[in-house]
Amino acid sequence: MYYAFGQFAARVSESLGGRTDYFGCFGCVLPACSPDLFQTITYYSKRSFQKLDFFKHSKGKVAFKRLLFNNFKLSFESEIIVKNYSMKKILFLFSILCGLNVYSQNNDDLTKKVDQLIEENNRLNHRLDELQKLADDAMWFNRLGDVAFIDKVFIYGPPPANIKNPTAVGANNPLKFWSYVFIPKNIDPGKKYPLLVFPHGGVHADFTTYYTHIVREMVAQGYIVVAAEYRGSTGYGEGFWRQIDYGGLENEDVYASRNYMVENYDFVDGSRVGIIGWSHGGMIALHNIFEHPKDYACAFAGVPVSDMIARYGYSTDDYRELYHADYHIGKTPRGNIEEYRKRSPAWQTHKLQTPLLIHTNTNDDDVYVLEVEHLIKSLKADGKKFEYEIFKDMPGGHSFDRIDTKAARQIRVKIYKFLANYLNPPKPIKSIEDINKAAYLQVK
Repeated sequence: MYYAFGQFAARVSESLGGRTDYFGCFGCVLPACSPDLFQTITYYSKRSFQKLDFFKHSKGKVAFKRLLFNNFKLSFESEIIVKNYSMKKILFLFSILCGLNVYSQNNDDLTKKVDQLIEENNRLNHRLDELQKLADDAMWFNRLGDVAFIDKVFIYGPPPANIKNPTAVGANNPLKFWSYVFIPKNIDPGKKYPLLVFPHGGVHADFTTYYTHIVREMVAQGYIVVAAEYRGSTGYGEGFWRQIDYGGLENEDVYASRNYMVENYDFVDGSRVGIIGWSHGGMIALHNIFEHPKDYACAFAGVPVSDMIARYGYSTDDYRELYHADYHIGKTPRGNIEEYRKRSPAWQTHKLQTPLLIHTNTNDDDVYVLEVEHLIKSLKADGKKFEYEIFKDMPGGHSFDRIDTKAARQIRVKIYKFLANYLNPPKPIKSIEDINKAAYLQVK
């Protein structure tokens, strides 16, 4: 055990034989090694007027005058008293103090270097996300280019949720983001077609070729698809990543992508717009129909995040930090429970006016079924009409109806039938054979 006092010069007087000696001790660390090493060292500070008893010893006094704490920019008039202290012990102590000071300085340097490496690694991770995004964008053309016109448009949503300097020039400008657009190649521009708004999932994620088969299935039915890379999405740098507003303005980014399509493409039928999403995307779908019920004809929410308060409770500390980070919500549910309620669809069910289908799975290890059950019970309590299905331990867990198994494709047939009732696509999928023809080789 030792006490670090910082850098100082110590003047030692009244040594053995009445001789006065001076020692320059730097970065002093006084070790409290054993009970017989010191009787009492009493430290008086004129700045704090506190008396601190540090060590005990049965031999001798030495007065140290003028203790200088340079590391802390403080200067203290101090007295430390020790009796009958041999010169060898003083020299031994001095050598230990110097060694400990070097260790302390090296340790501080090491800590700074580790912090720098962590920061550099963080920047590198974001750069790798950007490179991965560029590669995946090229894959879209490779995997869908035969059936769809593919575009990526740069649009805007509301200003950032958290603005450090609101009075700065341009601080309240709208936040710009990218959106994917998929248009069937065989459309007739003189006709009107339904639009599917398709927000991706993940706290920090993006719209990737993970959804290749699903987008092919949509395009084959004659749907036009828009997928917003809303604030907080990965692949666009750390600055955009930190704009995350989970359950907040990200919903308006997705709504802005819907409006962009209706306003800019004459062949998009504004009265036949649906929204579909899984997980976080399902949550965004719910918020969109709650806040803009007249602008959507129907919605599908798969394993949707529904209750952020419950979710915060059962999640890991690393996950929780994504929410209460200073650049995000900034507080835990305990600190601002109303904010978490506002962002939770299960607490907003009284707003439902749009036809809705919900799917969940009892073995989902990401969005626990209890969240979606809360949503379902709240909708029922509010007397709302909607459709839902709770699947029992379906293989695939959180992704059970998005993977490429036969069972997953059969479930997607149900989803497409529900959407077709309200959106009336030109070539609706009615069977697993239709899905296979649209997006797969002729598998059974």
